Amino acid sequence: MHLRKIRLELARVAGSPGGNPNYGYEFVAPVDGKDRLDAEAWPEVGQLCTMRHFALGEEDVHGELIYRGHGEWAFSYKPGDSDDEVIYRLTKHRLREGEYMSVREHDGVSRPFKIALIETLHVVPKRTKASDAPAVDATKGPTR
Repeated sequence: MHLRKIRLELARVAGSPGGNPNYGYEFVAPVDGKDRLDAEAWPEVGQLCTMRHFALGEEDVHGELIYRGHGEWAFSYKPGDSDDEVIYRLTKHRLREGEYMSVREHDGVSRPFKIALIETLHVVPKRTKASDAPAVDATKGPTR
């Protein structure tokens, strides 16, 4: 299992025939050796799976990638599921640059997004006590 930082950019939609690299999501996720999300690793690293929604001219909105069970993943901004943005069939997708996926956003519309970038993050286990979760080591930076 590897933690990966994944950037999604809006794909071609009405009103944006070339897509929009200034509208999308960046999130951290556990990915297995077959380039799929790793639900089994979720209990160990879920607290590291942050996300950010970005749109040109708007403030970024931060939350987390959550596993809701039964193969369903979502972006969540606060506790509870009323604000969750479900990622359509994410467990079926291979997470590779150039692939597409859909996110049902707050307005109830499912929009297509293209995986624009995937980076492998270095994870360094904390040594303070056994119950501590691993941490992302930002000093080493991402690798591909």
